[in-house]
Amino acid sequence: MAQRVVLAYSGGLDTSVGIGWLQDATGKEVVALAVDVGQGGENMDDIRQRALDCGAVEAIVVDAKDEFANDFLMPALKANAMYQKRYPLVSALSRPVIAKHLARVAKELGADSVAHGCTGKGNDQVRFEAAVAALAPELTSIAPIRDLALTRDKAIAYAEEHNLPILQSKKNPYSIDKNVWGRAVETGFLEDPWNAPIEDLYEYTQDPATDGPADEVTITFTHGIPTAIDGVAVTPLQAVEQMNRIAGQHGIGRIDMVEDRLIGIKSREVYEAPGAVALIAAHEELENLTLERAVGRYKRKVEVDWAELVYDGLWFSGLKRNLDTFIDDTQKHVSGEIRMSLQGGRAVATGRRSDESLYDFSLATYDTGDTFDQSLAKGFIEIWSLPSKISARRDLQN
Repeated sequence: MAQRVVLAYSGGLDTSVGIGWLQDATGKEVVALAVDVGQGGENMDDIRQRALDCGAVEAIVVDAKDEFANDFLMPALKANAMYQKRYPLVSALSRPVIAKHLARVAKELGADSVAHGCTGKGNDQVRFEAAVAALAPELTSIAPIRDLALTRDKAIAYAEEHNLPILQSKKNPYSIDKNVWGRAVETGFLEDPWNAPIEDLYEYTQDPATDGPADEVTITFTHGIPTAIDGVAVTPLQAVEQMNRIAGQHGIGRIDMVEDRLIGIKSREVYEAPGAVALIAAHEELENLTLERAVGRYKRKVEVDWAELVYDGLWFSGLKRNLDTFIDDTQKHVSGEIRMSLQGGRAVATGRRSDESLYDFSLATYDTGDTFDQSLAKGFIEIWSLPSKISARRDLQN
């Protein structure tokens, strides 16, 4: 029996041509694996049939939407994960779940290698291969575009020569990646960071400049995970989908940034992640209500490291697992409700309540009934300022 390679298959031109290209270059049979992470678009059965029509010996479709939401998006939400303070890791979060199934299928079928459609200039090649290396170190990874000289013009020529059932051979002006957590757009005229985005770029969000009246939504969290919207129970996937729809109608979650790629170059990226941005904003507000000051401060430092690890393709690393343990422990009291106003591209918290709240009205109020003993403040300030006072005296003497 010939050796096999399992290809992460999207159904597009590059991975469709990649099936035959891999076979020709390596002599291996190609198994196509399509993983549904909520990207929408074509029917997955149509994608599966296209892979077979392009020469795959087997085509496997995995519905990973709930797994993606439960095991990948919810940890990101608990971590308030934003790379460079702005990017909610749309593509970075989908790569480890795809890689997980690549490694699983390769093991089950006795394949000795996996393949993906990434170029040598992006982050995703690292994310796929680092994840596979962590899960199945015996497997090798192949990238037809990077390793086997599969350029776009060669892909189009190959598709025409072999009469492959590719729906489009003309290049989209943009490179687009999407899943239920958001949508990433790059290349084309966006490669000049002086060029402003145009409305044609967007799919998940409406123009916030044409927004109507605000929507109000109440999100219930249980241990850091959204469990109800406006009092109706939801799964994590349903929470993301519903917030995508509601927040997207108000243009929330549009992000235009110059990003520091892992491989050392800067790239201009446009993202839209309405549900992610709104849910993270709500989750942060609930943490402000329920976390101790020191825990909240320290967690914000951990969040930066967590986001960078995931961005850098180290989802399955030991440090990432250790940080998850800390973050999970911080969430044991993050339960309650946040009321959000959604309008004009912004998600703003207008109400917060929790049985786990650390907000004490009698201590916070300035009105009659105040239980805060203000006489204690003077001594506290004296002791708090003592190191600064002592060092200031020394500095004045020098």
